[in-house]
Amino acid sequence: MPLALLALAIGAFGIGTTEFVIMGLLPEVAGTYGVSIPTAGFLVTGYALGVVLGAPLMTVLGTRIPRKRMLMLLMGLFILGNVISALAPAFGAMLAGRVVASLAHGAFFGIGAVVAAELVAPEKKAGAIAMMFTGLTVANVVGVPLGTLVGQHLGWRVTFLIVASLGLLGLLGLLGIARLVPDLPRPQGVRIRHELAAFRNVQVLLAMGMTVLGFGGVFAAITYITPMMTNVAGFADTSVTWLLVLLGLGMVAGNLVGGRFADRALMPMLYTSLGALAVVLALFTLTAHDRVGAAVTIFLIGALGFATVPPLQKRVLDQAAGAPTLASAVNIGAFNLGNALAAWLGGLVIAAGLGWTAPNWVGAALAASALALALVSGALERRTGTRAGGEGGSRVIAAGAPAAAAVPAAHH
Repeated sequence: MPLALLALAIGAFGIGTTEFVIMGLLPEVAGTYGVSIPTAGFLVTGYALGVVLGAPLMTVLGTRIPRKRMLMLLMGLFILGNVISALAPAFGAMLAGRVVASLAHGAFFGIGAVVAAELVAPEKKAGAIAMMFTGLTVANVVGVPLGTLVGQHLGWRVTFLIVASLGLLGLLGLLGIARLVPDLPRPQGVRIRHELAAFRNVQVLLAMGMTVLGFGGVFAAITYITPMMTNVAGFADTSVTWLLVLLGLGMVAGNLVGGRFADRALMPMLYTSLGALAVVLALFTLTAHDRVGAAVTIFLIGALGFATVPPLQKRVLDQAAGAPTLASAVNIGAFNLGNALAAWLGGLVIAAGLGWTAPNWVGAALAASALALALVSGALERRTGTRAGGEGGSRVIAAGAPAAAAVPAAHH
């Protein structure tokens, strides 16, 4: 794998930590600014919505800019957002900083996935995408648990400094991109109308539907993992940090496995991971009552959830022939849309008095719905005789040849 993928992974680590670390810091943020925890929750919702809106907006604005330069500009925007958040004197300024940082998220992962796929041979594209997304998954192993642990033991001011330091990670990623990522030529003849035309392809829409529902299934459960584990499984508050580490380790493993097998058999990989995810989420309603069972299940949810990321991202780019950049970025927004939708639905069933484990049923239903879309997509593909990336030969992205372009997943 090219060294340039390391630069992309570092940028992904910084962005991923910024996105997820706030979940473990909401009580501290609320206390600092004198707002309620539900109000502080807008820092999560605002970020997710910023990704959904920023992904297509920033990608469209960057249509005429070479991809390397656009990645550098996006990392600069990410750093600016973190600086605003770190120095925010009031909650409104903190929220504004989060939104500014989120605008870079979708386009960075979307464009980065295209670049990663262009750096390797056709049979290694999904693996390259997975390598970049490893930065995001490692953020959940290191960044998020560390932020939660520091917040619980050393206080909000120290964790605030950690959030501020994420700008340095962004700077490191920016310098790495500037030095290591080659100057890939901007595809000739590709205009915004070509990019938008990809959304007339039903397979692109089905893949994005799988993204929303499949990854939404993961977030229906993990959004409420803290109250579920403390009130149902009987874990102490301090144990949540290590459960988050388990979740993150599962994400790393699933992401790498998903990338490896998506290059060999993309659709079978999706059928397997989505089906297993639906089953595990349903079982979580039972295993949540046992500490060992809950810990194992949390690892599996992370693994199966992120096993879908490389194949889903690659599926979108395979099907968005000729204009993959906007479709790739919008699919990143779809991950965050799934996060927001699942968290809302999970909150509804808890508020309805169905118990702390009820969101797991919501997650299982969402994952099963994603599997249904995958089966429909596969059936349509067999009927039309088109090829799926990773199954009998992926299409190759050819910069400067829109008709031949296609290969590459993000929250959240």
